[in-house]
Amino acid sequence: MSSYETRSITTDDGFSLVARFYQPRQTPRGTVVTAPAMGVSQTFYHDFAGWLQEQGYRAVTFDYRGIGLSRQGSLRGLQADIFTWAEKDCAAVLAAAADQSGPVFWIGHSLGGQILPLIPNRGLVRKMVTVATGSGYWRENSPALRRMVWWLWYFLVPATLPLFGYFPGKRFRKVGDLPKGVMAQWRRWCLNREYSVGAEGEAVRRRYAAVAHPITALSFEDDQFMSLRNTESIHGFYSGAALSLKRLSPRDADGHAIGHFGFFRAKFQESLWRNHLLPELQLES
Repeated sequence: MSSYETRSITTDDGFSLVARFYQPRQTPRGTVVTAPAMGVSQTFYHDFAGWLQEQGYRAVTFDYRGIGLSRQGSLRGLQADIFTWAEKDCAAVLAAAADQSGPVFWIGHSLGGQILPLIPNRGLVRKMVTVATGSGYWRENSPALRRMVWWLWYFLVPATLPLFGYFPGKRFRKVGDLPKGVMAQWRRWCLNREYSVGAEGEAVRRRYAAVAHPITALSFEDDQFMSLRNTESIHGFYSGAALSLKRLSPRDADGHAIGHFGFFRAKFQESLWRNHLLPELQLES
């Protein structure tokens, strides 16, 4: 049975984050940090982290400020955007995760695979595996999602942010509660053909191109959110990295649907985790 130590990690601007460290019994083969998708709490990744622990890895999960276990009361007035999450929160977690010897792997789920270039100490990472990560540009989303996000970006978000002071996603069963700055920035990204790079300019484009460690992208044919074009677009910005794109289908998962979130469910520990994730954590000497 998996076990973990809950730690408080203080960012350089004084915010306290909650992280869980899953320590294996033996000397770790490496450390695996799982960076969450937008609005998803670290508790969602508990089974996955526990399995990594059983494989001999030190697994680390965390929540961005305002999310899950790192939420401190109302989000109204919380000053945070996606840059804050990357430059402050992810940087602090990464520094804490890299305090032991051994390689550090970054598993980025959706947003978690988009923001590594924005983390100032990303050089601590030896390799990144992205899971269901795409650009988010709404016109290239799956057809079913396009109908929903058109309403989200052009009506719901502009109406709710000034009214509530944050995005009350739980109330509308969309994404989850998010800080105002995060949702406003994410909206700008999703309305731009080149997503974060197009919305934020050449400085961010250069940060993506500067990522030099290897990246493996795991995407899924039945992802109800991210199309193949979304996946190819965001990973195309990692122009300086050795990139491997792996497109999986329910056939690779014993016939079970995977979708945008399914990869991290315990039923896939043999078909997907062992067969397709574990080999990516073996570094050549």
